[in-house]
Amino acid sequence: QRERAMKGFRSMGGAQRFLSAFSGISHHFRPRRHLMPAHDYRAEMTVRFAIWEQITGVAGVAATA
Repeated sequence: QRERAMKGFRSMGGAQRFLSAFSGISHHFRPRRHLMPAHDYRAEMTVRFAIWEQITGVAGVAATA
């Protein structure tokens, strides 16, 4: 079903490659929001984004504008 709506991908293979990689990452940014109060959710997302910045090496890189 997720491959059916290709959303700009040129081929089904390209969509499948992206989705197979993205599926492992997407759960990192989707905590079970309905199970926690807002302040816990914000704190959890702050931690998760800090982890993501460390993994990707984005932390400490100056933005060029």
